[in-house]
Amino acid sequence: MTAYERLIEHDRQTQALAQVMGRLRWDQEVMMPRGAGAQRAEEMAALEAVLHARAADPRIGEWLEAAAPGDDVAAAKLREIRREYDRRTRVPVALATEIARSVSLSHGTWAEARAREDVAHFLPMLERIVALRREEAAALAQGGARYDALLDEYEPGATGAGIAAMFDRMRPRLRALRDRVLGVADAPAPLLGEFERAAQLRLARQLAEAFGYDFQRGRLDLAVHPFSSGSGDDVRISTRVAEDDPFNCFYSTIHEVGHAAYEQNVDPAYALGPLGRGASMGVHESQSRLYENQIGRSRAFCGWLFERIRAEFGDCGIEGTEAFYATVNRLAGGHIRTEADEVQYNLHIMLRFDLERALIAGDLAVAELEGAWNERFRADFGYPVDRPSHGVLQDVHWAVGLFGYFPTYTLGNVYAGCLMQAMRADLPDLDTALERGDPGPATGWLRERVQVHGARFEPTETVARACGFAPHEGPLLDYLDAKFAAIYRL
Repeated sequence: MTAYERLIEHDRQTQALAQVMGRLRWDQEVMMPRGAGAQRAEEMAALEAVLHARAADPRIGEWLEAAAPGDDVAAAKLREIRREYDRRTRVPVALATEIARSVSLSHGTWAEARAREDVAHFLPMLERIVALRREEAAALAQGGARYDALLDEYEPGATGAGIAAMFDRMRPRLRALRDRVLGVADAPAPLLGEFERAAQLRLARQLAEAFGYDFQRGRLDLAVHPFSSGSGDDVRISTRVAEDDPFNCFYSTIHEVGHAAYEQNVDPAYALGPLGRGASMGVHESQSRLYENQIGRSRAFCGWLFERIRAEFGDCGIEGTEAFYATVNRLAGGHIRTEADEVQYNLHIMLRFDLERALIAGDLAVAELEGAWNERFRADFGYPVDRPSHGVLQDVHWAVGLFGYFPTYTLGNVYAGCLMQAMRADLPDLDTALERGDPGPATGWLRERVQVHGARFEPTETVARACGFAPHEGPLLDYLDAKFAAIYRL
């Protein structure tokens, strides 16, 4: 075997083990017995030690030096392996193992604290997680910005300063649009009624299939925080059900199908390899947010969904498809990021980005986090946080150490705005298909332009190749202005 062949075979086995670890995380979120937390933490730590040793194996450096790529795909594989090798060799195995153990334990502590509305119960564990991730960031950054070192894991090439500058450009237009909409006296009516759990899940499954999710290679379950897990031939999604709010279930499902479809549609030749996954979390979010919002909340698709909801649940207090479309896109106050409308969603992300960046920089103490969150939320949204599960305890991300992850949600929205603009130009009859409940032309366009390539290209190149121009926030902001001005007759 050549050095390149040895490297690829070694990486394939490492990727397979990483999928096993991902399955353990899925189990922990969905069906693990509550009393198994401590043992699962040890299992995760043991597997992380094996994965770290494989990914930092000195032979990888030797193989990388000797490997000769035969084409652009091989060169991309070497790029991704080298990136992971560089990160792994900078982090001591003992630190990586302790992070894996601690975040596994932390998940259970967070869930308990959230259920009890008890921030104090979670703070000691969060202190531990932040300290570990700061130590890891220092090892990775080697004198550079620690937050950037963590961000690079999720969005290669992005910087905290660059994201902050983009957010500063976006924030005034988002706030201005929100204030104009909330100033309208005649707001859309909310959905009314009780929506039976089994019927919600039945329609959620239909939605998943309509958007291209392959149940032969996946499954749909319930979780506190909906998520997607896995790649290739085993990609699992979860949703949640509130019997007074079926949109929570339906749009969480569509969102996670966007993630899952990306993973299921990567070129099979890349399976269990360095290119066999999404290009970045920002590009991943572009798929899920586009599926959920630009397609799933479009006027055309809402007409079909309205008829399906009436068939399942009967009258829901909404008269006509136009009224239903306005209700689906209703802009209202609320504390929960995952339930936020398209306009205010990014403001939720900006809050989290600023706070986590300050935590990693050491400018904000964990003990001060709840107060900082509550103060910032009131300043940004104009009303107080009413309980911790609607505030600092609502998201699982910090509990499991995902610092640097939050900004990729808004990056995904920005990328989605660019992709939708290009898609509309290429598919002028898209709405005709959506009116039939068929997102196939849109999901097919995304499959061929984005998803099939996996991680072959860098994130911004992936988007630029798909839409024909460098991604920027303009298309997203223009889309939001036009959509909500029409709904609210601004």
